[in-house]
Amino acid sequence: MSVRWPSGAREFLDRARIGRLATSDAAQQPHVVPICFALVGDRVYSVIDAKPKRDPRNLKRLRNIAENPRVAFLVDHYEDDWAQLAWVLVRGRCGLVDDSREYEVALEALRHRYEQYRAMPLLADSNPMLCLEIERVTTWAHGPVDS
Repeated sequence: MSVRWPSGAREFLDRARIGRLATSDAAQQPHVVPICFALVGDRVYSVIDAKPKRDPRNLKRLRNIAENPRVAFLVDHYEDDWAQLAWVLVRGRCGLVDDSREYEVALEALRHRYEQYRAMPLLADSNPMLCLEIERVTTWAHGPVDS
């Protein structure tokens, strides 16, 4: 399936430093968390970095995705000057990356975007990588989303 990218949406995501991932469990109970991400093609990737005193594979977002892979991902821009407001909403299916080459490509993209990841030992067996396969992109902006 080919994703239709509204004008400026991809660039808006590329400029953003953080987004919000919305998941829900089998009972449709919502859960939203901020995530660091990298856009590679028509996929959004996010790695689960080391969590103090916690097994990262037991995070609510991962349990939710296992029960219900349908997710939404929102990146927004706020200014007190409301003429500058904008957002991009991505919807699709999310899962864990199990291909070692895909994991390395996604990790490289994340390390390119976030200096903090360059110093972290991130490994596929202990740091799951989320992959959101984009199906639909919606935008809203008071002015052009690409400004």
